[in-house]
Formats: sequence, C-alpha cells, structure tokens
Amino acid sequence: MSRLYELKQRIDKMIADKGLDAFKVKGAIGLKAGILIGLIGPDSPDDEDKLRRLQQAAAEVLGEKV
Repeated sequence: MSRLYELKQRIDKMIADKGLDAFKVKGAIGLKAGILIGLIGPDSPDDEDKLRRLQQAAAEVLGEKV
C-alpha cells in the first residue's frame, strides 16, 4: 500500500471523526492540493511532491496536522 493512499485514509478518518461533509471537505482539500483525492488508490505511486501538497492542504482545511 502506498504512503499516498495511507494519507488519504487518514484524511477520510479525520473527516468521519469530525462528522464533516466528506464531499465538500475532500473537494476543498483536492482544490488546494491540485489532486483528485477520489482517484488515489492502494496502488497509486508515491510522489513526494503530491504527498507534501496533500498533507499541507488537508492540514489547512481540517485545522490540524494530518
């Protein structure tokens, strides 16, 4: 399993734990990161730049480090 997918799973869990609208929040994170979160799967290749952008965008939108 890729680190990118593991990050996506952590983001999904945080959204669920906070009871947020997953569609809106993932959309906001994806727009900030320039990544379509829904297309990230277990076999998605790791890319350090994508990991960094996704982690930073998620932290900004969710208000805490992912």
